[in-house]
Amino acid sequence: MSALFPVVLDSAETARRGQVLAGPVNLTLDGQGICVVLGPNGAGKTSLLRLMHGAARLTAGSIRWSCPTPQARRAQAFVFQRPVMLRRTVLENLAYPLRIRGVRRREAMQRAADWAGRVGLGGMLDRQAPVLSGGEQQKLALARALIAEPALLFLDEPCASLDGRAMREIEEILLAARAAGTSLILSTHDMGQARRLADEVVFMLHGKVHEAGPAHDFFNQTATPEARAFLHGDIVE
Repeated sequence: MSALFPVVLDSAETARRGQVLAGPVNLTLDGQGICVVLGPNGAGKTSLLRLMHGAARLTAGSIRWSCPTPQARRAQAFVFQRPVMLRRTVLENLAYPLRIRGVRRREAMQRAADWAGRVGLGGMLDRQAPVLSGGEQQKLALARALIAEPALLFLDEPCASLDGRAMREIEEILLAARAAGTSLILSTHDMGQARRLADEVVFMLHGKVHEAGPAHDFFNQTATPEARAFLHGDIVE
């Protein structure tokens, strides 16, 4: 188990302009494998990820990692639904996280080229990142997050709008990261992807955790009618 976990959210809440985006959330995660956050649009999935990562302000309650919070933050990375590309080459994008951590340029470039090869971008090192396709940008964003070897990676809808081939490639990268010991917490609308990847499921509804537990239990014996309706593709309000 990573030194980050377990992480305990105790009545944690994030609000903006008086509107609660997620919370109060009571949740304990042990960081084993891949935790998939599910729920209808507006359920608070992205807000929960941002709250845990520290990108959204904690306005009530607490979040307790198993190490000091600043240490926990340094051991995390976040991949957004729409990848943020630096206006630089693929190689320079990948080397950037290492350079800001003090890694010498030669070593950073060597590691960046290695990671580009791992995610299928080895032939695009000199290409400008902003002109890559959506799938290529998402692979670059993943590699850029993983190159620094985070203990925990958050991903917000990492395969949204990607075709089947690109989704398969992204999932292979995620499974390799899990096998290498990285904990992952990701949101998705794709039920097939959730079934393929999840070790644990958190089901969000109205900004709160409605149900949480092992993926096998959730997909085969959900505890609540709302979760069953969601799994059947019904509208959940």
